Amino acid sequence: MILNPAASSSPICSAKGCRADAVWVLAWNNPKLHTPERRKTWLACEEHREHLSQFLGVRGFLKDVVKFEDWQEPQAQNGEAGN
Repeated sequence: MILNPAASSSPICSAKGCRADAVWVLAWNNPKLHTPERRKTWLACEEHREHLSQFLGVRGFLKDVVKFEDWQEPQAQNGEAGN
């Protein structure tokens, strides 16, 4: 039973075991697997943004870190994402 349906539709942090609301989008790409313009995303709360960014950055995967509310706009405009 879902007690708070609004909470279940809120995006949550991608950190293992974290259930906090996402505040950041970490756009990344594994150049061995993905074309250069492709962007995969992880979501992060304030607490886990730095840790997840470092994890991706050490591997050379991190491409961009954007506030969640700012990320939604490019997604709605197909063709402008990927920078």
